[in-house]
Amino acid sequence: MGRVDSLSQLITVAEPNAFSVPVKPLAWSGNLTSSQSECSKAIVNVVDNLQTHLLWAVTGAGKTEMIFAGIEKALLDRKRVAIASPRIDVINELYPRLKAAFPNTKICLLHGRTDTRYQYSQLTVCTTHQLLRFRRAFDLLIIDEVDVFPYAGNPQLHFAAGQAAKTRASRLYLTATPDDYLLKLIKKKKITTSYLPRRYHGYPLPEITVKKTTHLRQMIDQGKLPTAIIKIIKQIVGRQLLLIFVPKISDLSLVGRALALFSKDWRYETVHSADPQRIEKVQAMRDGKLDFLITTTILERGVTFRNLSVIVLNADNDIFGTPALVQIAGRVGRSADYPGGLVQFFVEQRTAKIKAAQMQIKKMNKMKNET
Repeated sequence: MGRVDSLSQLITVAEPNAFSVPVKPLAWSGNLTSSQSECSKAIVNVVDNLQTHLLWAVTGAGKTEMIFAGIEKALLDRKRVAIASPRIDVINELYPRLKAAFPNTKICLLHGRTDTRYQYSQLTVCTTHQLLRFRRAFDLLIIDEVDVFPYAGNPQLHFAAGQAAKTRASRLYLTATPDDYLLKLIKKKKITTSYLPRRYHGYPLPEITVKKTTHLRQMIDQGKLPTAIIKIIKQIVGRQLLLIFVPKISDLSLVGRALALFSKDWRYETVHSADPQRIEKVQAMRDGKLDFLITTTILERGVTFRNLSVIVLNADNDIFGTPALVQIAGRVGRSADYPGGLVQFFVEQRTAKIKAAQMQIKKMNKMKNET
């Protein structure tokens, strides 16, 4: 956002909502399942009654499509809408889908790596940092992946979200893995909640398999990998795309060097949060120009590939919390055409966080079968 200091003058502009009432703003022609429809109706009710609401839905449940009716209702009521997320990757996935769904609505895209200039628009799609630009601007504020860094636990960004919404506004939070703060709000009945334990296509969430590998950390530090890992990668490449997660940025080059010893034909890149070509590399994988990406947790959420497996190296590292592990597993099987895939964790020890992630996915699948 550039330099801002105590000598800078900040000016706010009145928000008159000078929008014409659109004619049939929603162009999406897809169908929702009965469970999705119930959640969608609840969101419309949130818009009408200025509520604060959590949509708690498993990864791949179709959260974006479920919010369309609520956005349409807000647009028809001449309300101003913002959809924010802590991650650029999430925003870059949402923006084209929203443009296609609302083709006649001016949409402003804001994040730190876009060249587009700010325009007064009825619908704004942005990172949570960009909410610092606004004061009492939005009648409906939607925050996707509300539990994720850097928004979660960040007082400045929570302040920004509070300031960006009008004093009488609707707030909608979206996540598959609510944090303790949200769970406390639910328990105290300070927010209403919709829960969806199934994916839109009805297939179960792919479950996590764990393989204990001795001296794994030591081998990675030496730029080596066990043959068991190489064998699985060989089985996947050519059949599916692959994400290989590592705990540290310094591991990216080490794992890349180890893989280069086994095949010169594999097409891959490394990616992390500060990578200036992150967006382009993700798109290259979608376009079939890469076989796999070696990545940190930056791609744990907000990215979708149609036919994918994931491998996590050193999944017992402290950097991988239970929500992150569940989200990583949730990258797999999101397409109805490719509902399966491998979720393989390589560890030296099976930690409580890994066990909790496994139990959470099993519980979701059990709830899906019971509903």
